[in-house]
Amino acid sequence: MGKTIAEKILSAKSGTDAHAGQIVIANVDYVMVNDVTGPIAFREYAKLSIDKMYKDRMVLIPDHYVPNKDVASAVQAKEMRDFAHVHGIKNYYEVGKGGVCHQLMVEEGFAAPGRLIVGADSHTCTYGGVNAMSTGIGSTEAAVAFATGKLWFKVPETIKVELTGKFKPNVGGKDLIIRIITDIGVDGANYMAFEFHGPGVANVTVSDRLTIANMAIEAGGKAGIFPCDARTVDYIKGTVRGTYVPVDADPDAQYCCVLKYDLGKIEPMVAFPHLPSNGHPVRETDVRIDQAYLGSCTNGRIEDMRAAAKIVKGRKVADGVRFLVVPATQKVYRQMLDEGLLQVFLDCGAFISGPTCGACLGGYMGILAKGERAVSSTNRNFIGRMGDKDSEVYLAGPETVAASAIAGKIVTPDELEEF
Repeated sequence: MGKTIAEKILSAKSGTDAHAGQIVIANVDYVMVNDVTGPIAFREYAKLSIDKMYKDRMVLIPDHYVPNKDVASAVQAKEMRDFAHVHGIKNYYEVGKGGVCHQLMVEEGFAAPGRLIVGADSHTCTYGGVNAMSTGIGSTEAAVAFATGKLWFKVPETIKVELTGKFKPNVGGKDLIIRIITDIGVDGANYMAFEFHGPGVANVTVSDRLTIANMAIEAGGKAGIFPCDARTVDYIKGTVRGTYVPVDADPDAQYCCVLKYDLGKIEPMVAFPHLPSNGHPVRETDVRIDQAYLGSCTNGRIEDMRAAAKIVKGRKVADGVRFLVVPATQKVYRQMLDEGLLQVFLDCGAFISGPTCGACLGGYMGILAKGERAVSSTNRNFIGRMGDKDSEVYLAGPETVAASAIAGKIVTPDELEEF
């Protein structure tokens, strides 16, 4: 019987003939924690009273509440900093040298084809965009991975997504994944992997693949995995650590269902409150906004910044609207500087921040007041996600976010001429 990508990777890492539904114990290539989940993992590791620590596989990235917003977050960050120092963890990324964990894991070459990566953050599934099997875990599981280099996994069933065609201008990965989640629901892929195939895959940039994989969890998915192709190899060239082995599915692999999408028919989408599955074509919306947010592990890459800057160049943010631009990492920030994008955003009236997760999870900076509405390039719009429980978050791609900041309401770039 043929195997899916997830089955092949878990077979290789566990040394077994793994198939969907089986439980395996597998070697993990990397385990990542952030400033929220890390301190809990450190304490749990101490309880294990084990001298062994797989330091080279551990990646520590403070990003959620840094730069520190208050004393409590300063204590968390210090605990991570001290742990890295005491144990000699070399893969620790201090403020000013890192950024949002999931983008950094790709930039720094930890994520690569064929690897098995876990992270104490639900959006660890991002790395499937470069052909890895990656999934979120809890802090206690992270502690076990620190000590043993292994974890148990239930091999997921896989949903095959067949793609044809190519995106129209100002349409991308965010629009596709909102469409998929809307079609199957937030529980439509519970404990399943998405696997993307078909001639359309070649027309999807790696940046868009990372966006799509990032939001697999919003449908309950354990992973979202793309094949390794020329785009993948080019994207990680010069940054990937060590060697890697690309993995593709067998022709006779077994899938629990098949979804088919013509990329040319995907419209700009927006997910209404309070679920990512509440998707609507942007052209059908009439929603005034108070804030537009561009950034996060979903859409804070340089490609997103370029797309948004192209739309706002020579225009001004609408009166009464706050436009927050947050690059995902220091590298993206520097690229924006070198390419003149910071100037474009400053000229249009945007606020630009260094990399942080703060606003995305309603932690700090960009918090919404009661009754306020934001269009955001982030991945979740649950009740109170970015502020007051009576605020509203609308999820959209970077092009729609940028156009909406200029219009003062949720619009597509094509509709901007009306304003």
